[in-house]
Amino acid sequence: MSTIDIESDEYKKQFLHEATQLAIESVEKGWGGPFGAVIVKDGKVIGRGQNRVLLTGIPVFHAEVTAIMDATARLNDKALLGSDVYDGTLEMIPRPAGSPDPVPERAKMLKGCDLYVNGAPCPMCMSAIYWARIDRVYFGTRLSDTSKIGFDDEFQYIDFKLPWEERKAIKCYPDFERDYALKACQAWENKKDRHPY
Repeated sequence: MSTIDIESDEYKKQFLHEATQLAIESVEKGWGGPFGAVIVKDGKVIGRGQNRVLLTGIPVFHAEVTAIMDATARLNDKALLGSDVYDGTLEMIPRPAGSPDPVPERAKMLKGCDLYVNGAPCPMCMSAIYWARIDRVYFGTRLSDTSKIGFDDEFQYIDFKLPWEERKAIKCYPDFERDYALKACQAWENKKDRHPY
């Protein structure tokens, strides 16, 4: 009996192929753009997502985001919020050595998982990937590839590097009513039973 090497590129290709098939299905059914994603833990798919912006009219219904929601619902008891099962806490793990994060531990989320997506993540999806604490991202096409078919996300990455006041895509007004808005930060800081995530 042969052993399957789940770290081999040959094994991993199946996940990128599945993500691409999800993307093709989304296009063929008119659900959204040509993007599909799968999340894998220990060699098994635990989350799937497709771009469904056209189906829902929701601009954040991207493949990576929906795959993260699917996988998280399967792994975390948070999906049981409001039931007698959920105790209000998320599993915590220590931050890796060398991390710039000042908090010593964070919620596990999707740590230990990999994401496969047929196209390079847009900035929103990449942020979601960071927040989900996914270990590795494998993507097939580059931003320049999808730009050629009308999905130009590269300008957002460029715009994000500019100071708030110099951004070109959206006018930003930092420090608007800052003193009042800081009350929310103070409420979090003063909460004795706050749960970092």
